[in-house]
Amino acid sequence: MNVKAIMCDVDGTLLTNEGVVSPKTIEAIRKVRNKGILFGLSTGRDVNGVKTLLSEWGIEGLVDSIVGTGGAEICDFVLNVEKQSYPLDGHLIKEIIKHFDDMDVNFTIPWEGILFAPKDDELIQELAIADKVPYQVVDFDEFLKEPRPKLVIVCKPETMKDVVERSKTFKNDKYKCASLITASSLFEYMDPRISKTFGLKQVMEMHNIDMKELCTFGDADNDYDMTLHAGIGVVMANGSEKTKSVADYITDDNNHDGIAQFIYEHILKEDIE
Repeated sequence: MNVKAIMCDVDGTLLTNEGVVSPKTIEAIRKVRNKGILFGLSTGRDVNGVKTLLSEWGIEGLVDSIVGTGGAEICDFVLNVEKQSYPLDGHLIKEIIKHFDDMDVNFTIPWEGILFAPKDDELIQELAIADKVPYQVVDFDEFLKEPRPKLVIVCKPETMKDVVERSKTFKNDKYKCASLITASSLFEYMDPRISKTFGLKQVMEMHNIDMKELCTFGDADNDYDMTLHAGIGVVMANGSEKTKSVADYITDDNNHDGIAQFIYEHILKEDIE
């Protein structure tokens, strides 16, 4: 395999269900970087939130680039580049919130390492604990005077079907937006031009790497596009059926060193230790 870059989704992919990166995966990352292969993260989490957790995950100093907020943010440590693209207008976000206001959901906007929410409840509390990110309740009328990268609807998994159905009736003639399920309890809205592929293409161009030389690892529906467009798209055994449908390879799940196994077998050509 002619792999010059590896980009991994975080939740359900790089992290185990306990929220850590396994020692075998960390060692595999070290080995590919020693071979000159770029290693980075491609995640729905915001860049600042990821930065604060790299040490806790055991991969501080091992990440060359971060594609955050589903492709809307880029942070490249090698080239010292940070940029944001196509945030959602605050008026549009308020209209989306109003459309779901009568449902048993909460809303959050990840920004600068904090989950900002319009109200306090168990949904935002549980998300903050699970993602190890602090949350803050703010006045959204004030907070949304500026554009924001995306809006996340937080719900119970059993409510997701209703959230998806409600989303089909949202329409705004002035602003465009796209939506998709990113976890069993998360439904996100962002600019339709934004995707993980959008962010990855920018990073690859900065490093003069062809998308055919990129290997990605993912699991959820929001990894579908990067799995499709990467030269080698690898999906975890715990991944969604939609994303698996375009995978070049299926590896073991996030709790059984799926990333490390693939790296050793196909990229390093070594037996896993």
